[in-house]
Amino acid sequence: QVQLVESGGGLVQAGGSLRLSCVASISIFSIDTMAWYRRAPGDQRELVASITRDNSTKYAPAVKGRFSISRDKDKNAVYLQMNNLKPEDTNVYYCNAIRSFLSDWGPGTLITVSS
Repeated sequence: QVQLVESGGGLVQAGGSLRLSCVASISIFSIDTMAWYRRAPGDQRELVASITRDNSTKYAPAVKGRFSISRDKDKNAVYLQMNNLKPEDTNVYYCNAIRSFLSDWGPGTLITVSS
């Protein structure tokens, strides 16, 4: 099991920026895809952004152009740079790691965007 620890959440005004960090307990070289999710209606989680081992990225339409995902192999970390935040981005953000069809989650970090 991969342990994931998120940080960087907090309160920010609309139009502001935050950077989330997620540190994995193993080398991210052994992780196929790392991603950020947030809560969705019906107790689901929706994909915000993902990055694969070969650095291919994917973004939800609602955040494309405002959020950027990256990773640092030396720190075993993945980041989510969030710019031009909107009140509708208020949510709990979860880090996710997928390797060999196994999926692990961090506990989540809360982002609150005030209008």
